[in-house]
Amino acid sequence: MSACLCLLFLFFTIFAEATYPPGGFHHLSSSLRQNKKTSKSKSESPFETRYFPQNLDHFSFRPESYKVFQQKYLINRRFWRKGGPIFVYTGNEGDIDWFASNTGFMSDIAPKFRALLVFIEHRFYGESTPFGKKSHKTAETLGYLNSQQALADYAILIRSLKQNLSSEASPVVVFGGSYGGMLAAWFRLKYPHIAIGALASSAPILHFDNIVPLASFYDAISQDFKDASVNCFKVIKRSWEELDAVSTMKHGLPELSKKFRTCKGLHSIYSARDWLMGAFVYTAMVNYATTANFMAPLPGYPVEQMCKIIDGFPRGSSNLDRAFAAASLYYNYSGSEKCFELEQPTDDHGLDGWGYQACTEMVMPMSCSNQSMFPPYENDYEAFEEQCMSKYGVKPRPHWITTEFGGKRIETVLKRFGSNIIFSNGLQDPWSRGGVLKNISSSIIALVTKKGAHHADLRAATKGDPEWLKEQRRQEVVIIEKWISEYYRDLKEEE
Repeated sequence: MSACLCLLFLFFTIFAEATYPPGGFHHLSSSLRQNKKTSKSKSESPFETRYFPQNLDHFSFRPESYKVFQQKYLINRRFWRKGGPIFVYTGNEGDIDWFASNTGFMSDIAPKFRALLVFIEHRFYGESTPFGKKSHKTAETLGYLNSQQALADYAILIRSLKQNLSSEASPVVVFGGSYGGMLAAWFRLKYPHIAIGALASSAPILHFDNIVPLASFYDAISQDFKDASVNCFKVIKRSWEELDAVSTMKHGLPELSKKFRTCKGLHSIYSARDWLMGAFVYTAMVNYATTANFMAPLPGYPVEQMCKIIDGFPRGSSNLDRAFAAASLYYNYSGSEKCFELEQPTDDHGLDGWGYQACTEMVMPMSCSNQSMFPPYENDYEAFEEQCMSKYGVKPRPHWITTEFGGKRIETVLKRFGSNIIFSNGLQDPWSRGGVLKNISSSIIALVTKKGAHHADLRAATKGDPEWLKEQRRQEVVIIEKWISEYYRDLKEEE
């Protein structure tokens, strides 16, 4: 669901500059092309909105650390009984209402467990901005934005909530998708005394520090399209040369603006390139089996639908025209867009802030191989570092995540250390190649589906869901039920 996963920088590049290869470091779960209409209105929401007075800095005792900001969270007590379990969603990089409206699995299973539902917004996103509109202005304020502070926020809020509900013995299970899934897994490892288990969906916790091949993300997307249609894959692969050729023409950019039906004239070929690539990347991520409206309104299995569009063109048609038509499925499935805004994306979901995280701790390097359908490039870390210094005045710490949370030799380490974590992945999701795909122990389980997309299991159940998705969710419920039963049994033995 989440987003899961996730683009402050022109769709999916960290910086929309020709000097840095496209897609070098992706946002995990969301797209700035998102339309506000894709989220449920507050009148339809089953959640009550609350705000928690949260400390700015949990890890120092300087006077400024005690500054308090209001952290937004959503709560649904409809099915809960005192002493019952509490299901907590560890918020992603955006407006928490958006994630709550796209994580129906928790609401679907709440009646069975009589669970309290809580969705906590991540600091510096949505309404949870410690310095208001100035929160993202300088490195001094953004310095309080990192995953460790976010996890501590969740821990403190959960403890306070349980005290206020006079239900301190209630077991807590954390859920999350994409970056939120990473946070859920890390929360279980860092705060096992607060959460008895975690469901981490589409959580690419191994996409750091060169643990997985740098080309794996784009190779996975390319394989998705190749599986749908080899011709489709070849057309997209050839379209980049045609795009370059148009740009070198005397009136190339005006011609390109006309071809791409832009609202305003293009200033750079890279805007068109990133727009096309963004459509293919995000469609592969959200290649859900049924119609969905998460990143954009899309039909079921949209990769296949894109390839049908490409394959339906007559022989001799331009590869670029075919690629544009396919990308339009992502940006204009409803058919309501009269023109496309390629160079001024809007941030409708409070995503501003991920760029700073990507330039500090969330360093997820990528490259494109010659085998992919995208223009090949090698990772250029030095260029990335320079861009981060230029934009934020900070240098990335590429080894910090694996130092803080681990990742290398994870099978050996967590086998003896961790417990009660579900890592769920769908292999059609390009982020799955950075996820945990094999069981680590009897209680750290990998649930993998061949056709699953980005945190599809966290989405609300529908009548059209395929059997493999229903079975994945059934297994998750059985495992969570086991965790909770063991907890209550242990609690009874202590009495």
